[in-house]
Amino acid sequence: MTLLSVPFWAGCKKGEGAAETTSEGLTKIKIGYIGLTCEAPLFVAKEQGYFKEFGLEAEMVKCEWSQFKDVLGLGGFHLAHQPVMAYLKPIEQGMDVKMTAGVHLGCLRVQAPVNGKINTIQDLRGKRIGVPGMGTPPFIFANRVLGDNKIDAKTEVEWKIFPSAELGLALEKGEVDAIANAEPIGTMLLGEKKVKTIADQAVDPPYAGEYCCAVLMNGKYVANNAAASAAATKAVLKGAKWVETNPRATARMSILKGYIASSPELNTQVLSQLRYVPSISGGEKAVLSAAESMKRASMLSDTTDLQKLSASVFVKLEGLTDEWVSGLKVEKVAFGQVPPDQAMRVAMEMYACGGHLLLKTCCDDTTLVVTK
Repeated sequence: MTLLSVPFWAGCKKGEGAAETTSEGLTKIKIGYIGLTCEAPLFVAKEQGYFKEFGLEAEMVKCEWSQFKDVLGLGGFHLAHQPVMAYLKPIEQGMDVKMTAGVHLGCLRVQAPVNGKINTIQDLRGKRIGVPGMGTPPFIFANRVLGDNKIDAKTEVEWKIFPSAELGLALEKGEVDAIANAEPIGTMLLGEKKVKTIADQAVDPPYAGEYCCAVLMNGKYVANNAAASAAATKAVLKGAKWVETNPRATARMSILKGYIASSPELNTQVLSQLRYVPSISGGEKAVLSAAESMKRASMLSDTTDLQKLSASVFVKLEGLTDEWVSGLKVEKVAFGQVPPDQAMRVAMEMYACGGHLLLKTCCDDTTLVVTK
């Protein structure tokens, strides 16, 4: 486990025991975030007052990706919005983290050159696959896809690491035969007609409809503060519905409030590609389906009981049901939606910025730099 620096950890509590309350009777909770586009429901829940609406005083705690899992597991903050797949192995190995709901649907793809000879998963055998990092969600998803198609990801393919923004270039230069990526990379490459999609988490069985990211919480905090954990999850899910309804307004607010470093139009474009349709049962199903194919890909231990793992990971909290989620209502703000000329707006913004746009991608810690 990565050792945490003393200055950072000195200000964090381990989340044991009952949570503190404010003089107004609000329960204190720490919300961890990295500064990624897809963490938008956390930002909305804070800025729209949803945490307070559900009786909470939320403190936003920014943390680097390299330390994030450890800090969440040890209680430095209590709640986060993170990819399901990235946490199953650490949880299997003892990390005390729970999941309480699905937040948005899949955003991962495996892609190959549009005019190349790779057309199916089987065509990937013996090929070089570019990924943004070993252990990242795109890498895990590609492993799952290979394992589900009886291709040994350890011996029958070669993995090559490139920054997310350079995956398309690596494909063009012939340095890899295929790539695994997350939004917005996949959509941008498709829009440029440089790739074809070989596997898509959003539409291809058995991954279709699977939740990519979920509400994750420190296990001790949930055990000792069940009501506050349910309230915090409700606030995030209401935030997710607001994002789905008002992606453009969300994109601008995330930048103006300093949560992410990006450009408004590109951030809008990315949020419009993600489906924020929160679900309790969907989140629970995602844990088991991801665990099953991760085990087939030898990413989880052969001795792991997947039913027990899933049951221990996903926590059902009182009052959190699909019926409650479906009854959630949020306002539709003026000019908060994606305009029909959004692609043109992104192009114009890119030109105005000299061809450079910055964005933290959804499922890895690489800053995307788009150039002319």
